[in-house]
Amino acid sequence: MGGSMRGAQFGTSGSGRKRVHVVSDVHGNSEALARAGDGADALICLGDLVLFLDYADHSRGIFPDLFGVENAHRIVELRTARRFDEASAFGRELWAGLDRESLIEGAVRRQYARMFAAFPTPTYATYGNVDIPGLWPEYADRDGLTVLDGQRVEIGGRVFGFVGGGLPSPMRTPYEVDPQEYAAKVEALGEVDVLCSHIPPEVPELCYDTVARRFERGSEALLAAIRRTRPRYALFGHVHQPLARRMRIGSTECVNVGHFAATGRPYILEW
Repeated sequence: MGGSMRGAQFGTSGSGRKRVHVVSDVHGNSEALARAGDGADALICLGDLVLFLDYADHSRGIFPDLFGVENAHRIVELRTARRFDEASAFGRELWAGLDRESLIEGAVRRQYARMFAAFPTPTYATYGNVDIPGLWPEYADRDGLTVLDGQRVEIGGRVFGFVGGGLPSPMRTPYEVDPQEYAAKVEALGEVDVLCSHIPPEVPELCYDTVARRFERGSEALLAAIRRTRPRYALFGHVHQPLARRMRIGSTECVNVGHFAATGRPYILEW
């Protein structure tokens, strides 16, 4: 999806300043999400609404609801040790004889019903790598919510570009995009003031998770676009405990907006 969309032309109190709150990796925290736009002119959500498995609390999420906490402990242990083939084999054993697609879809629908109801107005959202875009239209068809992927929108006089999803990884999450398709979405944005994505640009310090002790997949296309078009900001999530939460690439301030599921606090952008 490419092109541009006309966004909210709002104003704030007498000073004329604009304030946007940005969240990512909501992972089921609908209570905090309902408050995330308080005091802001708009909310931006960079995806990952679904909670499949909470690595900090193995009792939370779709996986432990279906298979219990002990099996959740085991799958986290294998993935953390980078034993992805064993983790996949273990998962296949658990799913054997079950209608995986139907069970997951039902659980995701229940989570989406809560998440989308919590979005304030206006909200601009894109997909994370664990989201299921095919289900979004059923919940996003409401006033005040705009979903963008490979698209741009004007918010308070600044142009924001959005790129959703992730890139192929050993985790095999639901919305992993072919690198060429992902690069095409980035290219479709052109020059923007704020580049919004779920995953970070491919920079080691921004991609390394200090708790999971592994590099998450970043985007070379995002990095190239930042160097070429020099947006004021590049905002993203995905890496829950990054080695570096922010850094400059040329004149662009690159910011991991935070693991909202854990903090319940949005990143604040003002101008």
